[in-house]
Amino acid sequence: MKLTIFAATGGIGRHLLEQAVDAGHDVTAVVRDPTRLPRRGAQVRVVTADLASADPDVLASAVAGQDAVLSGLGPRRPRSPDAITSRGTAAVVAAMQATGVRRLVVVSAAPIATVPSPGRPHPPRHDPGDGFFMRHLGSRLARTLFAAHYADLALTEDIVRASGLDWTISRPPQLTDEPLTGRYRTAYGRNIRGGTKVARTDVAHHMLRVLDEPDSIGQTVGIAGRGPRR
Repeated sequence: MKLTIFAATGGIGRHLLEQAVDAGHDVTAVVRDPTRLPRRGAQVRVVTADLASADPDVLASAVAGQDAVLSGLGPRRPRSPDAITSRGTAAVVAAMQATGVRRLVVVSAAPIATVPSPGRPHPPRHDPGDGFFMRHLGSRLARTLFAAHYADLALTEDIVRASGLDWTISRPPQLTDEPLTGRYRTAYGRNIRGGTKVARTDVAHHMLRVLDEPDSIGQTVGIAGRGPRR
């Protein structure tokens, strides 16, 4: 497939890039600083762009003719007040709409189902997949610590839902730097019961996998690691 990966030097984006190349895809990597790319090769075309201020024509050239677009966009610091994810996603969506590219996969976060946004001013109090701890303490604590970041992700999800594109939103819990396992749990429309962590490598693996899963279009997908063996 011909894929464009935004934020290809980020925590998830670099794994998207590596796994996409290993799988034989032709990849366009959109990055702010090309010197931070973890790997290059004949399969990788590099486009330098800062999504906060990029020329729309540059972004359009990065997605034109592609089969799908994947975004690992997010702030470098989780408590950052900057709305970088929503602004960048809006720019990506506009480029896709302008060029007729339809398939989009983005990463969000597990608590976002309960975070209000302009498009969802009255979300449910609890995610249907959350257990007792997350319902009564964990999700509330997370929303307090990362309020600005989660508000931006909720707005990002609004933008994606309203895009008219064939989208999938991945909602992982706490991210780790463990090696790829390919063993993780997923569920449409809810978080994973007891799923508190997942490796960035596995999130990237699943984001690529859903490109071959038509049922994932128009879905938010909870993902979490398998958890400790008993």
